[in-house]
Parts: sequence; C-alpha cells; structure tokens
Amino acid sequence: MDYLIFVLSLAALIWGADVLVAQSEKIALRFQISEYVIGATLIALGTSLPEMAASIAASYNGKPELAVSNVIGSNILNITLVLASVFLIAKRVDPHRDFFAKDSSWALFPVLIFAVMSLENNFSRFDGILLILLMFAYILFLRQSGAEVLALEDEEIEEVQAQGFSWLRTTLLLIVGFLLVIVGAEFTVESASSIARSLGVSEWIIGIVMISMGTSMPELIVSIVAASKGKADMAIGNIIGSNMANITVVLGGAALVRDLKLDMHAYVFDIAVMIAATLMLVFITANRIYSKPAGISLLVLLALFLHHTLGALA
Repeated sequence: MDYLIFVLSLAALIWGADVLVAQSEKIALRFQISEYVIGATLIALGTSLPEMAASIAASYNGKPELAVSNVIGSNILNITLVLASVFLIAKRVDPHRDFFAKDSSWALFPVLIFAVMSLENNFSRFDGILLILLMFAYILFLRQSGAEVLALEDEEIEEVQAQGFSWLRTTLLLIVGFLLVIVGAEFTVESASSIARSLGVSEWIIGIVMISMGTSMPELIVSIVAASKGKADMAIGNIIGSNMANITVVLGGAALVRDLKLDMHAYVFDIAVMIAATLMLVFITANRIYSKPAGISLLVLLALFLHHTLGALA
C-alpha cells in the first residue's frame, strides 16, 4: 500500500508542479520577460516546488535526513541527468547568453556556502534566513544585469495572443497546482519513510535517490521540451535557477520550519559529488561545451554516484 501511495502522491507532486509552471510561463510571456529569466526564476521556482514541499514537510515531521538529502540529490540529478539529457536529446544546444560570465558563480556560490554550513551538522533558522537572502540577491542580480529581451517568433506571439489571458483562470489553476503540490508532498514523505523502515533502508538513501529522482522530473521534462524547441537559454536557466532555489529556498525554508540537526560528516561523498557536478557545469559553460560528449561525461558522474549510493544497500 505504501508503494501505491508513494507513486500516486509523487504523481500529484509532478502534476501540480506542471500546472504551476505552465501558468507561470503564461504570466511571463504575457509581460514579455526574457527566456533566461523565465527559466531561472518562474520556471525554476515552479519546478523546485516538489522539492520545496517535500523538504518542508520532512522538516515539519522531524525528518532532517529526508529534507537535506532531497536537496543534495536533486542538485546532483539536475546537472548529471537533466542537463546531460538536454545535450543528448536536443539536436543543437546554442544558447545566446554567456552563462560563464553571467551565471556560473550563482551556480557555485550556494553549493560552497552549503558545504561550509554542513560542517556544523546543523542548519539553523539563522542559516535558513541567510540562504533565502542569497536567492533574493540572485533575483536582484538578474534584474540589474540587463537581462535580454524576450525573443518570440511571430507565430509564438500570435499563439499567445490567440489563446488570450485570463487572470481568473490562471489564478484558479495556480491554486489547484499549489494544493496538489502540498498534499502530494505530505504523502510522499510519509510513504517514503514507511518504505524505508520496512526495507531497513535509511531515510537518507530514500531521500537522495527515490524522492530526489521523483521531484527532479519537472526539471527534466521542462528542460528537454524547452531545448527541443530551440529554447536553450530557458532550459539551462531552469537548471541553474532550480539548483539555486533548491539550496536557498528549499533548504532555507525547511530550516526555518525546524533546525535540521544531522551528522553531515557521514555524507561527505554525496556533498563531494554535488560540488563536482557544479564544477563540471562551470567548466562546460566556460568552454561552451554544449555537446553530446559533455552529456556523456555528466552521465559518468551520475553512474558513479548511483553505484556508491545503491552499493550501500548491499
């Protein structure tokens, strides 16, 4: 029964996030915001809602392992699985934006700050406030950096105008999506904990593999669709913004609910993989290696991570 509840609640999480993302994108298109800003803010925050809801629910229920492992696992998967899939599936990835010059530091800063905070074996409410402030700094940076004007094709403009825009319909759908995410998160965490107990598996393993894979599905779907439509800026912006949101808003929000006390020294390998994946992202953007070989390299890191993590179950 727990497995069925886990699958259904995870589906509700993903479906709710998809609704929120779609409506957020409509709002952004309505006001013609740049593709990168759409990806790095509205869509990134929207696709991070499953992680946010799952981690906050885990924190509220006194399960810090689930709250923190979900963040680490999602950040690893966003780069090694989602970005790799974009490189491997899209015919051509040729973003207009210089991600290395403008955004790579914002992919690296929160990861390094997370590593420093983890040395205390406790993410306090004060830490949560600092992390959330970092997200506000990133949004302020995007606003002041002269983000590119949204480049819509003529047919896209006509499509947006033809569909019309209704604040009432959009607001109602946002509420529905939000409720699905909240309810789905609660049942996902509870069922995952029950599965872990029945199998004798730690909640950390469940969070860093099962929950993080499930909650990373929105990023995977949105990024692949965006890249297949030639919107590479939106796809990569979604990944950078989602990773930023995972550590700042997701972990910060969970820490505000309750102090997250756990022995982080036991999870040095997972933290190291997250740092390595982020450094690989910086290297890829620095050299503009948006290609299939880069995707394969990221999958190699993912394979090492899964081999080590799942090997712990043996």
